[in-house]
Amino acid sequence: MKLGYRDGVLYDKNRLNWDANGPRPISWSLWYPAAEDARESDTAERSWFKKAAVARDAPIRPDARPYPLVLLSHGTGGSAAGLEWLARRLADRGFAALGVNHHGNTGNEPYRAEGFACLWERAPDLSFVLDHRDDWLGDLSSHIDTSRVFAAGFSAGAYSVTLLLGAVAQFSQFEPSRMKPGGMRGPREFPDLADHIPALLRTSDVFRDSWSRISKCYRDDRIKAALLCAPGRSVLGFSEESLKAVDAPALILVGDADRAAPAEECSAWLHARLRHSTLKIFGGGLGHYVFVPEGTALGLAFAAELFTDPPGIARAAVHDEIADLSARLFQDSAVKAIA
Repeated sequence: MKLGYRDGVLYDKNRLNWDANGPRPISWSLWYPAAEDARESDTAERSWFKKAAVARDAPIRPDARPYPLVLLSHGTGGSAAGLEWLARRLADRGFAALGVNHHGNTGNEPYRAEGFACLWERAPDLSFVLDHRDDWLGDLSSHIDTSRVFAAGFSAGAYSVTLLLGAVAQFSQFEPSRMKPGGMRGPREFPDLADHIPALLRTSDVFRDSWSRISKCYRDDRIKAALLCAPGRSVLGFSEESLKAVDAPALILVGDADRAAPAEECSAWLHARLRHSTLKIFGGGLGHYVFVPEGTALGLAFAAELFTDPPGIARAAVHDEIADLSARLFQDSAVKAIA
């Protein structure tokens, strides 16, 4: 199957960027089944990630029904490209996949403490692209179904997607009042995050405005099912009452050797509170970063720990299994929704 690809940027005029000098940017990437005569080519830019060849801006492959849409939310400090491995596998299974880069919390921009602290701003990014689908669908509008949508997220992306299902946050993981002496003060990508929050609350109107929305409900009923990959400790800030009210099915996947988001502490905790969830723990010593792409020589040179799995583990085979499991979840949910 040929893989179509398009990208662009939207601007949410109802939310300021972190510099308070313009609307919040939401850059997006779309993967979809392309027409058989489309011409694929490798991406020109150097990357840490292995990527498939794509047919940029190609016509979509005709099908009897519109392709279901899956929204993708990357991990903290990551990018939509970090879920390309899932997007192209979903396209091969009859879906279109749309990923966004979350402003201030993405490797596509300079990191911002605001973006790392205010994770709840990521959920409305995803709803915004659905609300403004005409701005990115174009000639694909009759071929992609945006009325019954699914979502998948990794780590902080799983947090974002759970917000869309109806979870409500009670507190931020790294707010100073909740810090334990000697404990982590930020994620791997921003280890002193907690130390920035007091100053931001004093000096930044944009940050204070966002902080006031911490416990807003971001539920989006267009999301009919969700894949939650290695949800992190941020989910422990969700109200248990709000989690019990979630009625969309969710599949939670995690590795048995995940040190960043330990299975029992995070995924199992979330599974116990979501009434319609399924939990699968991958064995074999799989860690947190099995949910990122395979690495190129450049990626292995700069961050081998992100791309190295235990002996005998083929990351591509794990990704194939994840795609099969998620496609089955989404297909079953689509059938139930029609019935």
